[in-house]
Amino acid sequence: MKRRPTGALFTVLSLTAALATLTPAGAATAATTSAASFNVKDFGAKGNGTTVDSPAFDKAITAASSAGGGIVEVPPGTYLARTIHLKSNITINLQAGSKIIASGSGMDAPESNPNDKYQDFGHSHFNNALLRGAGVQNVSFTGSGVIDGNNKIETGEDIKAGIADKMLSLTLCKNISISGITLRQAGHFAIITNGCDGMKIDKLKVDTGDDRDGINFINSSNIEMSNSTIVASDDAVAFKSDYALGKTFVSENNIVRDTSITSTENNAVQFGSETCGSFRNIQFKNLTIGGASKAGLGLVSMDGATIEKISYENIKLTKTGSPIFLHIGNRGRCPGKPGPGKIRDITFKNVTGTGLTAPKDIPGDPDYASTISGRTDSPIENVTFESVKLTVPGGHPASEASATPPEVSDAYPPRIFGKRPSYGFWIRHAKAIGFVDSVFEFDKTDGRPAILTNDVAGVFLSGTKVERSGGSYDVTWQKSSAQQVSDSTTTSGQALRIRTQ
Repeated sequence: MKRRPTGALFTVLSLTAALATLTPAGAATAATTSAASFNVKDFGAKGNGTTVDSPAFDKAITAASSAGGGIVEVPPGTYLARTIHLKSNITINLQAGSKIIASGSGMDAPESNPNDKYQDFGHSHFNNALLRGAGVQNVSFTGSGVIDGNNKIETGEDIKAGIADKMLSLTLCKNISISGITLRQAGHFAIITNGCDGMKIDKLKVDTGDDRDGINFINSSNIEMSNSTIVASDDAVAFKSDYALGKTFVSENNIVRDTSITSTENNAVQFGSETCGSFRNIQFKNLTIGGASKAGLGLVSMDGATIEKISYENIKLTKTGSPIFLHIGNRGRCPGKPGPGKIRDITFKNVTGTGLTAPKDIPGDPDYASTISGRTDSPIENVTFESVKLTVPGGHPASEASATPPEVSDAYPPRIFGKRPSYGFWIRHAKAIGFVDSVFEFDKTDGRPAILTNDVAGVFLSGTKVERSGGSYDVTWQKSSAQQVSDSTTTSGQALRIRTQ
């Protein structure tokens, strides 16, 4: 009988009870089948691609909201728009063949923000958007139409007046539903939420092209995203917590499932880097990660946040430069300059990875071993890998097994540590790390050990197999203690060559 992790190792706890509080599937639907209908063309919209139709949209939205709830119908056509202002208790139905395209001028100006020193320009301002909702509730987007930035939504710190840098901007919102529509060429963000509670996203398509982020859920809770396809150049799906609203929030009870997620140049699924408030009870399930030049599954705590009770299950990774990346830094970019945060109680189950190289040529190497990097004053704790199988590119020389990655506190991309001294997992400053029924292989013989720990208390290997290193050792323990190895061999059944330093 194979032994299982005990004691300090985190046992996967069901998130069912926490996730049962998710209500947006019903509550976010602003209109029923009997709700009044408000056609934007009845309010003056032309849909010819040259007339600015956003004033007509605003009038239809106001009428629907004032009626106590209604459907804003957007029939087939191309609607040139400046900032469209959302109000509560409405459904915007983008009919098949309808497209809203961004104007290159006349967008709302970014509002002033006394807290903008704590995050970059894009995160600090919300009004400069194609669609803006402040404090709205019970808002739905339905249909199969398209919202297109039209190469007119920009990104950066020095954007001209009248230009938007985000597509859909929501702050302090409640009960939002987005289903069926497509968002394209969205500038800095296709969707940015901050301080929102209750959101259901289903069958959404996002393609930012060469623009930046797909979706940033910031300071937001009770979110369910499913059956969607997200392709971005920068972070594709990110959970963050900044100080743009002048307070910190706990982000909790969120789930991302049955979705395809790709980042061509950055992170596919990411926590941070903005991490003023904490995160807990968040689940990722049944995901296909189609690319990530940085981390496929990334968790970084840079500004004092605790990230805990996070689970990943049934995840397929391809074309990712760093499959799994956990890091605690000490940037402290929040009021009071908080000290280092914590990462703990994290589970990975049924995660597979093949073709693990970056899809684009970005700074750094095309591949890095999966990494757990805590701090001496804040080790990463209770991380379990069950039925995780990663096939890495390999081909690194045995000389790299002596590499000593630097200690880095103020940065977070995987490249900050340079060459890793192992091919499967490199683990430093951690406690209670378990590998159960997992497999680590390479495409080309690698001279480094599969797993190397440094300053780790408690590593458990049970039923785990690693491809034999081309070097002298398969596993290396450095300055570590309380290791347990049972029923674990090379992939060809040989005893593991273990070195203790």
